[in-house]
Amino acid sequence: MVTALTVTMFFSCRDNFKDVQNIGLLSNKPITEADNINTKYTDSGKLKSHLVSPKMLDFSNREFSFVEFPQGIDFTIYDDKGNKSNVVANFAMIYNDTDLIDLQGNVILTTHTNDTLFTEQLFYDQKQEWMFTNKPVKFRQKDQIMNGTGFDSNKNFTNARVLEMSGVFYVDE
Repeated sequence: MVTALTVTMFFSCRDNFKDVQNIGLLSNKPITEADNINTKYTDSGKLKSHLVSPKMLDFSNREFSFVEFPQGIDFTIYDDKGNKSNVVANFAMIYNDTDLIDLQGNVILTTHTNDTLFTEQLFYDQKQEWMFTNKPVKFRQKDQIMNGTGFDSNKNFTNARVLEMSGVFYVDE
């Protein structure tokens, strides 16, 4: 009888450490909240990006984890030569599994050459170092203003394209 009880108890136990860790955590609530964040990311001693935001919510307790910036961000990206481009947005999300940053609401991107992109949504793929949108854009350069139905570019803006563009272009005769 004791042997049967012991065997039953042994096989009824299971590894539920993850369940114990999640006691008291609601899956629809952030695991962490931070106010007035100022984060700098470096790689091999070089500054790669700088993020400033009044509020950050960390939802890494979800199966598809993400970080949310509900009050907007000011994000600066540095290229390999140390030139900086800046983007501000009213709202942002960083998806941890895909390294994709989703910037939304009054997105304004200013390049190191003072070219400016205006749109309502812009994605930045951190792995590919590529930004893109399929939303309407206005891209202002020193001698032209282009409107388009989308935009994509590498982080250095050496391969920037406005999709299906129209606008005012100045040409020399």
